[in-house]
Amino acid sequence: MVGPLIVKIGGSTLGSEDTTLEDLAELYKNGRRLVVVHGGGATITQWMARGGAEARFHQGLRVTDEAALEVVVAVLAGLVNKTLVAALQRLGVPALGLSGADGGLLAARIEDPSLGRVGAVESVKQEPVQMAWQAGYLPVIAPLALSLDDDPSGPGHLLNVNADTAAGELAVALQAEELCFLTDVPGVLDESGHPLETLTPVAALALLSAGIAAGGMVPKLEAGLRACAAGARCRIIDGRSPHALRTALERGGGTLLA
Repeated sequence: MVGPLIVKIGGSTLGSEDTTLEDLAELYKNGRRLVVVHGGGATITQWMARGGAEARFHQGLRVTDEAALEVVVAVLAGLVNKTLVAALQRLGVPALGLSGADGGLLAARIEDPSLGRVGAVESVKQEPVQMAWQAGYLPVIAPLALSLDDDPSGPGHLLNVNADTAAGELAVALQAEELCFLTDVPGVLDESGHPLETLTPVAALALLSAGIAAGGMVPKLEAGLRACAAGARCRIIDGRSPHALRTALERGGGTLLA
C-alpha cells in the first residue's frame, strides 16, 4: 500500500484566493490517504494583540507562557481547525478535526524551558488517524500535545507544538510517502537567495549549520530530515501559487528534499 501524504498548511498561505483546499479535496476524492496539519501563527498573534499581549519568538519558535497557551489552544483547536473542517466539508470532503491531544495522538515534553509551554514530540499514537481513515474521514490536526512532564497542573497538561515539527513526526509514525510544507516563500533558498529545486540531507544540514536556512525554515528542514530518514520525500512549496500542491505532486515544484 502506498504511504499517506502529510500536508502542512499555514495561515500565511490560506487566503481568499487560495486553492490548497481544492487540491486537497481532489486528492481525497481520487483515493489518496491524507493528513492535514495546520498552523495558525498569524491568527494567534492577532488574538494575543487583542488582549494586549505581545508575541515572542526564539529561533523561529513561538514562546508560549501560560496566558499565551490559552490563546493558542482556543485558536488552533477551535477557530482555525473548525474553519478548515467546515471549508473542506463544503467541498464535499468528510473532514474530521482533531488536535494532538485527542486520543493521545501526540505526547511531548518541554525540551527548552525558555520557550515556555512548547513541547518536543516524544510519541505518536497512530490509532486516532487510522480509525479516521477507516471511517472515510480526512484528519485535520491542530498541533497541540499532551504533556509527559510532571508539573503543578497535573498529568495531561497541554503543550503547544510547532506545526512543522508535528507534521514531521506524523510523517515518520505513519510511514508517509511524502511530506509537503506549504509556505509563503518559493522554497529553500541558497546563500544567494535563489530557490533550490533539489536538496540532499547533507546539503540541508549544511544550510542549517551555516545559518543560511533560518527562522521558520529551520523547523521545516529539521522535520523534513526526520521524515527523509524514515523513507519519505519532503517538498517545501510556495503555497501562494494557484494549485501549488497539485502541481508540485504532478510535475514538481518548490524544493524537493530527498
